Parts: sequence; C-alpha cells; structure tokens
Amino acid sequence: MRGAGRATALLVVLGAVLAVLGTGTAQAAGYRYWSFWEGSGKGWAYATQGPSLVRPDDGSVQGFRFAVSADSQDAAKPRRSPDFAKICADTPAEDGTKRVALVIDPGTPADAPDGETPPAPRTACARVAPDASSAEALAAVAKPLRYGSDALLCAISGYPASGCGEQVSGNEEGNGGRTATAEASAPTSAGVAAGDSGSDGGGPSAGVLAGVGAVLLLGIAAVAQARRRRG
Repeated sequence: MRGAGRATALLVVLGAVLAVLGTGTAQAAGYRYWSFWEGSGKGWAYATQGPSLVRPDDGSVQGFRFAVSADSQDAAKPRRSPDFAKICADTPAEDGTKRVALVIDPGTPADAPDGETPPAPRTACARVAPDASSAEALAAVAKPLRYGSDALLCAISGYPASGCGEQVSGNEEGNGGRTATAEASAPTSAGVAAGDSGSDGGGPSAGVLAGVGAVLLLGIAAVAQARRRRG
C-alpha cells in the first residue's frame, strides 16, 4: 500500500507540473510592432536589417506590416504581393532618381491597440535619390512617421497613435490566433526579434522537460514496484 500511495503522490505532482507548463504557454508574450520585409518574385522575406540601413536598388519592393508577433518566424507578412510593375506603373523612371515600391499593411483589428482601428492596406511608389534608404523612401510617401528612442519604427502615417513595440500577453494577442512564444525578445530598430537564432523558441525549456521526464519515470517505477509487491 505504501508503494501505491507513493506512486499516486508522484503522479499528482507530475499532473501539477504539466498544468503549470500549459498555463505558462497560454500566457506567453509577444510584441506589437511594425515588421520590415523585402519583396521579390518569390514573395516576402523578413529583412535582416532595419529600413534606415537598407539602400534598395531601383525596382525594389519593400513591405511593412503591423502585427503582434514573437519573432521573425511568427511575424505576419504584408497581405499584398510584392509586384513592382503594378505598384509603380504610373510612376515613370527619371534620370538621377530611383523608384521603390512600398506595401504598407497596418494589420487587422485583432492586432490593433485598444481603441484604434487600422487603416486599409495600401501601396505607393516612392521616387527618391539613388542613395536613399528604405526609411527615406517610406518617409516620401507615408508621413508622419514616428520613431522610438531606440530608433524602432513606431508609427506609419500616424498609425498607431501611441505605443511602440509594447509587450502583449498571450491571452490578449490577436494575429490570426497564433500564440506567441515564451522566449520572445523585444523587437529592435530593424523590426527583427533580438537574439533570433532561427529556432521557433516556443514551449518549455529543455531543463523543464527533463525534470518532467524524471518525475514521470519515478511515477512509472513506483507503480511497477507496487504491482510487484501485490503480486
């Protein structure tokens, strides 16, 4: 009977640990911010540098998407295709300038800060100096822009009116029902999650999983021992 009681106690502990892990995942955090994308014939790719550092060539397509996300793998892409010919069809080439097509997607109501409604997605063709950055191209067609003290892009065309890269708890997050990971890092001025290593970063850590596994094995062993004694 002692063995059976010990086994029951261990299994209760295991259940409690798993319940805590489940709660931690549900309450995980993401960040609400403008992400920066570079377009090509293959679609959108998350930019590895901020718009102030990128110097796009003539004929480039740049995208900006406002959403709640945890990192680059979780980030929502602009919902318009990166079609330079279509976006800049009415903007002829001129000597001494370059054209940069821009897709500006303020996201969905689920991603919007409380009390704000996102404007409709739009496209624009910026004609800028040959050495202009993506940030300068954006400023040419989408003022007013708002930046944070760390150079993070906070607002495009005045949206959102306040806030900048703020953390959003998992139960508040919209973003199409996706759950942000517990390992989320605040976005940097590049609109890229700091420390993003290419892994999804989600779920409990390896140490926690190892501990759960150890408890589970102990419980199984105790149950087996109790059965042998009864036999």
